[in-house]
Amino acid sequence: MDAPRTLTFASVSEAVAEVDRLRERGYRSLGNWDLRQSCEHLADWLGFAIDGFPPQPLLARPAFWLIRNTLAPRMMRKTLAKGRMSAGLPTAPSTVHPPLEAGAGDERAAEEAAIERFQATVARFVAHQGEYAPSPMFGQATRDEVQQMHALHCALHLGFLEPIDSTEEADVT
Repeated sequence: MDAPRTLTFASVSEAVAEVDRLRERGYRSLGNWDLRQSCEHLADWLGFAIDGFPPQPLLARPAFWLIRNTLAPRMMRKTLAKGRMSAGLPTAPSTVHPPLEAGAGDERAAEEAAIERFQATVARFVAHQGEYAPSPMFGQATRDEVQQMHALHCALHLGFLEPIDSTEEADVT
């Protein structure tokens, strides 16, 4: 796996422009996910902030409570101060979208649908009034903290997709 690009977004709205750029120019994946998988994952997490997070498994709840009430505040402050999220952290399995099977259908249509879902969810996230839903990991955060964390999350995942020059051939696997 190649090192990801270092992207910086002041807001999640800036991530929409990067997704459009990747769609238009083509891209090379530097990690394990393609553009469709990344857009689906990011839309999932942006949606959770608006609509609420899925319930945590019963056995995991004490661990989340402990982390939320001990380590998480420092982790969030450190991440926001650094201006970058670390790769390789565990995520909810429901937000890991498997690759499409080769020849299973129209990959381009699936990518377009994921991009449209991401764009619509970003619009909902930006337009949302009031507090965002409390995170199982971080608890209730300020609007600014939630917006910054999601911008960093978008930068992390889209950093693993490198735009290609028009003279190069796209490798989207």
